[in-house]
This record gives sequence, C-alpha cells and structure tokens, in this order.
Amino acid sequence: MEGQTNRLEGVVRQLGETMLMTTETIESLAERVDDLSNQVEQQGHQLFALNDALQTLSSRQDMALDRLSRLTEALQYIASSLATSLEG
Repeated sequence: MEGQTNRLEGVVRQLGETMLMTTETIESLAERVDDLSNQVEQQGHQLFALNDALQTLSSRQDMALDRLSRLTEALQYIASSLATSLEG
C-alpha cells in the first residue's frame, strides 16, 4: 500500500509540475501575443500616417502639375506675342 501511495504522490507531483510548466508557457505565449498585438497596432498607425502623407503628396503633385500647365500656357502666349511683334 505504501508503494501505491508513493507512486500516487509521484503522479500528483508530475501533474503539478506539468500544470506549472503549462501555466508558464501560456503566460509566455500571452506576453508574446500582447507584444505582437502592440506591434500590429503601431504598424496600423504607421500605415495610416503613410497613407495620409501619400494623399498629401498626391494632392500637392496635382497642384504642381496644374501650375506647370498654367506656366506653360503663359510661356506659349509670351512666345507667340514675341513672334508676332517681331514679324510686324
């Protein structure tokens, strides 16, 4: 009977150790998941900021192209006016 008690104690001890190891593993995994979650959240904020910057850049590029177009038209008008005045 004492042998069975010793074996039972050993089994219970192993179960307890296994439970502790499992708990530590789960806690470690939970910390890693939290870290990953924080990284994903930061990357989401960075992507949002990048998207906003790209939209601003695109808008400014459109404005620059519009100004360049108007400048080209003005230069063409000046060139045409000069050509006309040189002919006459």
